[in-house]
Amino acid sequence: MLEQIRANRRRALVLVAGMAVLLAAVGYGLAEYAAPGAGAFGVVVALIVWSIQALVSYYSGDSIVLRISDARKIEKKDHPVLFNVVEEMCVASGLSRVPDIYIIDDDALNAFATGRDPQHASVAVTAGLLKELDRDELQGVIGHELGHVNNHDVLYMMMLAVMMGTIILLAGLGRRVLFRTGPGTRTGGRRSRGGGIILIVAILLMIFAPILAQLLYLALSRRREYLSDASSALYTRYPEGLARALEKLGRSTQKLHSATPALAPMYIVNPLKVTATGLSDLTSTHPPLSERIRILRSMGGNTGLAGYDEAFRKVTGRPVGVVAFAAPGRPPSPVPPTEHADRVRQTTDALWALNDYIFIDCPCGTRLKIPPVYAGKKIECPHCSRVHEVH
Repeated sequence: MLEQIRANRRRALVLVAGMAVLLAAVGYGLAEYAAPGAGAFGVVVALIVWSIQALVSYYSGDSIVLRISDARKIEKKDHPVLFNVVEEMCVASGLSRVPDIYIIDDDALNAFATGRDPQHASVAVTAGLLKELDRDELQGVIGHELGHVNNHDVLYMMMLAVMMGTIILLAGLGRRVLFRTGPGTRTGGRRSRGGGIILIVAILLMIFAPILAQLLYLALSRRREYLSDASSALYTRYPEGLARALEKLGRSTQKLHSATPALAPMYIVNPLKVTATGLSDLTSTHPPLSERIRILRSMGGNTGLAGYDEAFRKVTGRPVGVVAFAAPGRPPSPVPPTEHADRVRQTTDALWALNDYIFIDCPCGTRLKIPPVYAGKKIECPHCSRVHEVH
């Protein structure tokens, strides 16, 4: 796996270089269109803009992503089951630090990881995911996300997202200028033949550079999903858990409200719920779910990377390219499955705690959940009529 991770890093660097070339080209075209002969200045400005955004992304990108996603940090007392699963997967994956854990108050089923390195990593899961997945399925999803952290995917995805956002921003600015002014309104409408060619190239760059950037970004994202699926199977030694989770995520019709196209590749499944087929699969943020599930279920009792590579070859007809070693599977979790109603209760309790609700356990067995506006007042238990002071 280490060789595959290194290969992915090399590909990521090539893609970053390709994105940088596209960004410089867009800057050149935009400046050349606005003022003939100013192309070099446009390249410099574009790269300065990207450098500033890249620095912000490196040091604060995880906070920005979590804020955009409406994710809220929780403590162990808020959702002990989730914390236990994350801690188990950290031990299995060899991570020395347990990532910060966040919940997104949304009924969609999804999750993502972010952070510039394993020491600054965070994992975010939706409330819908916690309600619907049992422990084995949740382990599979968390194992997948920690695979992204362990493989250092999250840093490259953040950097590429920043580049893509900059390219789209500059190209959009160029198109607005073009549509408002028109090609014949600048510099008295005069332009040499060579200048006209440059104008055409500039317009083409403004139109097609964002599309090329998106394809480069998504190509890297799809390949890394397979490697993280393999990592999850290795950490959990139970690929069926992730396969079942992906089935549930695929059946969900909920669209994640806080998702954006730039951040969509960071999630375990496409949060925008756009089904791609045929040629349009080139723009899909993720590999086909059915294919990922078939690969996991074709692993049999070999849950190591050798088993995933063999299953990948069987399903797709090509190697995934992981360093092969075997690992025996395990039976389903010995922990009794949590009933759906209990999972819903645990998750809603965690969300209420994030909203500063006050919990009072009445001697009659009723647990009162009091909004913070009632602090300092007295509340009567609806079941036994006992009066409680709200602190």
